[in-house]
Amino acid sequence: MVVIQTMSELIDNYNRHLNYLRISVTDRCNLRCLYCAPGGLVPKQSHEDILRYEEILRIVRVAVQLGIAKIRLTGGEPLVRKGIYTFLDDLRAIRELTDVSLTTNGVLLSQNAERIQAAGIKRINISLDTLQREKFAYITGYDVFDQVWEGIETAHALGFDPIKLNVVALKGYNDDEFVDLAKLSLKYPFHIRFIEYMPIGNPQMRNRDYILAPDIKAALSPLGELAPVARRGTDGPAERYRIPGAVGEIGFIPAMSHHFCQTCNRLRLTANGHLRPCLLSDKQLDLKGPMRSGCSDEDIKAVFIEAVKSKHESHHFSPGSPFGVHDPMSGIGG
Repeated sequence: MVVIQTMSELIDNYNRHLNYLRISVTDRCNLRCLYCAPGGLVPKQSHEDILRYEEILRIVRVAVQLGIAKIRLTGGEPLVRKGIYTFLDDLRAIRELTDVSLTTNGVLLSQNAERIQAAGIKRINISLDTLQREKFAYITGYDVFDQVWEGIETAHALGFDPIKLNVVALKGYNDDEFVDLAKLSLKYPFHIRFIEYMPIGNPQMRNRDYILAPDIKAALSPLGELAPVARRGTDGPAERYRIPGAVGEIGFIPAMSHHFCQTCNRLRLTANGHLRPCLLSDKQLDLKGPMRSGCSDEDIKAVFIEAVKSKHESHHFSPGSPFGVHDPMSGIGG
């Protein structure tokens, strides 16, 4: 058994305080987005490969002893996993967690929003790459735009705040809608976040499909000058702005054009039980194997410490670079 001194904070070699854990609870999804699972060709992991809920909860209980205070649940699509609402209740019962949020594609949101809220979830991210039904069906593989929009409106009516709408920016696919998507912030208190496409587990996307934050901002120029919104200590990587007169916000996540690694405060737990120090790296450390072999909580802490110490100062991705991540996004978690 490895014995380490209990730490109240996870601090890496570049003095970044890591207090945020993103957890993919499943690799399954009810959509087949062309930038994530084109044609549905991503192999599904077996039931035994996926972490059990009690294993995730054990990892979180150990992680909070090391200073993890913020959790985001992702997938795949987290709402397709059976038992997710009981799991949410159990997760929110961990008192050391100050923030638990959820990322969803919105397909199952309208009929489950009240259950999510009852579990204590207040913040939610919803994927929405287009406002056009036919284009939505093309990008996602399914004609369910109306269901997703109903989920967004239901979450808004219930008072989820903030509601962040994640738009993966793809040249030739949805760049003609950037203004319309941004205009949602004039009517709703939503955070519209434009995310640069990242080459993760999908060699079918092409270099010419990239569109970067400066070009997105230029496309929004008809809406007037974007006013910067002051950052808060709990903010993620988004550069935040507001259109004049808007009740909501616009955000840009320039993962490719302007690396924000110096402020990164997160680790990722994959659906199959690996701890990843960086989204844009295939480096990962196994937690599931040791746990199922009877490891102690101290051994789990040691894996966290090793992951933190192995976190690179920066990733090396840029448009056209030879680098890539081989594991699919559906298993890593967005």
